[in-house]
Amino acid sequence: MPRFLISFAVCAVLWLLWSGLFKPLMLAFGLASCLLAAWINSRMQIVDSRERPLLIFLRMIPYIPWLVWQVVKSNIDVAKRIWQKEMPISPTIMTVPASQKTALGLVIHANSITMTPGTLAIDVEPGEIEVHALAAETLEDLQDGEMDRRVSRLEKR
Repeated sequence: MPRFLISFAVCAVLWLLWSGLFKPLMLAFGLASCLLAAWINSRMQIVDSRERPLLIFLRMIPYIPWLVWQVVKSNIDVAKRIWQKEMPISPTIMTVPASQKTALGLVIHANSITMTPGTLAIDVEPGEIEVHALAAETLEDLQDGEMDRRVSRLEKR
């Protein structure tokens, strides 16, 4: 029950902050959607007893600006590749290491890869993520492990 309440509270606070809607009907819809999301989260057992979602959420505060910067840099790289006459792309699939210990950590890592333009996580297994990249050079950043280390810091005890 505490995880359900924490999940609901985080969802409700974020909904209120991001929506800015305080009319009764909108508040009712927001309440219903937050309850539904918290219920689905608890039924799917996404967060087990070893994971602390509130701590991970707080640790994401420095991670998010770093990820946004990676998205901006990748966006520029993809735009340059598309606009060049010879279009220097070399689609590649490669497995990158993932040192996360929890399912939530693996999901955050895979989603971070997918959010970065030019890369797509296509398979996730404990210890590795299979990634499709627009160009082989873009995989070098993933293989150096910086994103892996930063995501692993989110879940550290």
